[in-house]
Amino acid sequence: MRPQAPQRGCGLISFSAPTGLTKGDHDVSTPKKKTSKSKVRTAIFPVAGLGTRFLPATKATPKELLPVLDKPLLQFAIDEARAAGIERMIFVSHPSKGAIERYVTQDLDLCATLRERGKHQIADTLHAAAIDPEQEEVFFVMQPEPLGLGHAVLCAVEHALPGPVAVILPDDLIISEPGCLSEMIAAYETSEPGHMVATMEVKRDEVSAYGVLVPEGEPEGQMLRASGMVEKPEADKAPSLQAVVGRYVLDESIFAELDGLPAGRGGEIQLTDAIALGAGKVGLCGFRFSGDRFDCGSKAGMLRATLAYAGTQKEFHPVLQEMQPMPMAAE
Repeated sequence: MRPQAPQRGCGLISFSAPTGLTKGDHDVSTPKKKTSKSKVRTAIFPVAGLGTRFLPATKATPKELLPVLDKPLLQFAIDEARAAGIERMIFVSHPSKGAIERYVTQDLDLCATLRERGKHQIADTLHAAAIDPEQEEVFFVMQPEPLGLGHAVLCAVEHALPGPVAVILPDDLIISEPGCLSEMIAAYETSEPGHMVATMEVKRDEVSAYGVLVPEGEPEGQMLRASGMVEKPEADKAPSLQAVVGRYVLDESIFAELDGLPAGRGGEIQLTDAIALGAGKVGLCGFRFSGDRFDCGSKAGMLRATLAYAGTQKEFHPVLQEMQPMPMAAE
């Protein structure tokens, strides 16, 4: 039996669509002009966090819109989802973060002004970045209280079913070709493991910052079967060094597991706990993705991501070369 709209903290689920966006009063099974062959057509973007580690910058600008050079973190996530065949995007946001809704909306007036000034390339980039209501569905759901990642995912249930569903955390920037989610969905659809989580190996002294897989058997290519997950274990008690990062492809049963799940670590509804509960029922595997992951929820990670991304853009190579070795301020 599929769960209904959640009643816990996001009982006041709301959808607001700016002008030009697809509203939520239609049959979500109706195909759009572009229909993906993928079984995974829906992605949830949890973007309700307040970004306190980046204050004062995030007082007025959502952390998901902080740029890596000229490209916001959220745009990297949207582009990755599109490349993976995602057609329905659900943003679980906070009432104070209206800038995210404005960002994903087509701004026809601004594009027209740019074209009038001869800035056609910038106008094309801006137009391509926004949601195209002819090709994509978008929903905004509010999460008024910070009750955890699992709670954020549960808030999206009304628009996420039927599944499976992807979850993308914009804070985790993964630079790879093909994209991490594209790799995961391709593997998911050939093996149908139930729940799939992106993983990377970390050092023992770092493991307590992550959800960690309980592995089962040997790796099969990029996939590692698991019997469960543990949220932020103590270093000496960690079942492995395979840490989960912010990409998930989840069987639709995840919503039933989340519904009624008691608060876990930190008093929050943990997605890790729900995945662990479902592992024995539908299966679980880790996916060891290609490419580099940057924790852009931290200042150091954001700096590393900016430098790495600049290294992929030829126009910035002279600047990076000028800065080698980079001067350091005296302590």
